[in-house]
Amino acid sequence: MFIRRENFKQYITLYPVVSSIIAINLIVFVLTLIPGFGEELLYAGMSVNGLIAAGEWWRIITSMFLHAGFMHVLFNMFSLFLFGPELEKIAGKMRFLTIYFLAGIFGVAATYATQDAYYASVGASGALYGIFGAFGALVYYTRHLFPQLRQIILPLIVISIIMTFLTPNINIAAHLGGLVTGFILGVVYFNPKNMGRWRKQPIRRVK
Repeated sequence: MFIRRENFKQYITLYPVVSSIIAINLIVFVLTLIPGFGEELLYAGMSVNGLIAAGEWWRIITSMFLHAGFMHVLFNMFSLFLFGPELEKIAGKMRFLTIYFLAGIFGVAATYATQDAYYASVGASGALYGIFGAFGALVYYTRHLFPQLRQIILPLIVISIIMTFLTPNINIAAHLGGLVTGFILGVVYFNPKNMGRWRKQPIRRVK
């Protein structure tokens, strides 16, 4: 399910939303490496609770496209590369975007609600955990039809939650906020009626 066999052209054609998000994140990360300008870009876009409270609301969105280092962006974008396509294919482009961005936004909101005014963070992790949460909802609806899906998704979610608490310098609130948001949206989107309707849609094939 999460093994990618597409070539580059097939991948970007089949999964344009995931491909675009990955491209934007990588471009922004390269820009943050430019001496002087990169630091200004990072500080202007990161999520800082006190500055958000002061009215700089754009940080809720821009912080989702900024990362603290190469390994940070590499891990997040590789995770999106692996797990994003199936959700984009199942949910559709607009629903995927809704899950991704609302999970990221509510991840920042959870951070805002639980941390002090000086707390600063960057990264797409809240949005990525929203993808995991949406898959959790899919498992809930298909638990009797596709038990093998549960065997894949549930360990992934459990391990992700455990790593959230064991890894240093992790925004726990963003991870959990994104996970819960993704699950709630998945419960709404992946009800049996919607899934039945989506299966009737023609499948696009790429040569």
